[in-house]
Amino acid sequence: MLAAPTFHHLHLNSVDPDRAIDFYVRHFPRSSKARWGGFAALAAPNDVLMLFTKVATPAPTSPQTAIWHFGWHVSDTRASLDTYRSRPDLELLPLYTTDEGGEVHVSSDTWPSSGPTPGLTKTQIAEAKARGVQPTRKAGFGYMRGPDDALVEYAGDYPAERFNHVHMFQDDPYCAQLWYQRHLNAAVPANRAVPASVTEASCTVPRTPDRSWPALNREGMFRSPVAAVIFGDVALPWYVRQDDRPLAPSRGHLYDHIALGVRDLDAWIAKLRGERVRFLEEPYALGDTRAVMIEGPSREALELVETA
Repeated sequence: MLAAPTFHHLHLNSVDPDRAIDFYVRHFPRSSKARWGGFAALAAPNDVLMLFTKVATPAPTSPQTAIWHFGWHVSDTRASLDTYRSRPDLELLPLYTTDEGGEVHVSSDTWPSSGPTPGLTKTQIAEAKARGVQPTRKAGFGYMRGPDDALVEYAGDYPAERFNHVHMFQDDPYCAQLWYQRHLNAAVPANRAVPASVTEASCTVPRTPDRSWPALNREGMFRSPVAAVIFGDVALPWYVRQDDRPLAPSRGHLYDHIALGVRDLDAWIAKLRGERVRFLEEPYALGDTRAVMIEGPSREALELVETA
């Protein structure tokens, strides 16, 4: 079996890459401005990149693609929140706590989750109220609006600041996890493994009817079924898509594609062709190396970059 890829970069389309990079360096100061493969880049401290292509007009953020947002670990969520609140040019996004109103800027200021996902349903919120459950007011996650209308999550408390995840939606979360395991040899976080009884023949599971909070939208989020994979130290967690429309292709959108690093590109091409994975672009030069573009299970573009 070929060694699993590592996470290489997230590629964005931006009207002003330099301004975007300056924004991220300011708010995540352990990152730095760089260049890679001819692209303006942000270098995260865990050897992960964000690359930027300059575009003439703002890249679309709708219809929804499989790539929802990206996130960073911070060492102290509350301290980060205090810092962000002191910056009048930074827009922090509210997390709604119920569909009747109420909002916070960090998840630890509302009722804590009692399950594997960061949210409570209406029934669970009522139970938490009845038991007098209080917010922990420690750690948690929050969101800011980034350049080009990017959605950026920060979460803590963790040992060090680093690029941590690309959060996704999938048409069929369990099927997507099996696809990444089969075709890309992806590892699966312990708390995100699909049920043992689920196979490729039975992986299409409808979303549960209950929404949960906190959520960026007042009506709440569908958070089940849920799954994830991980490449290196960067996770790709995902929820089921939030409506009945199939997810759109990611190319040309704000979050254009996800790139994974592989050691032997020719071997990977042979493997993926044998498995009838769809190729979006044939092998091409990328800076001092080569790459190929394939399509994931919900039409997310995935670039495989040959690394030393």
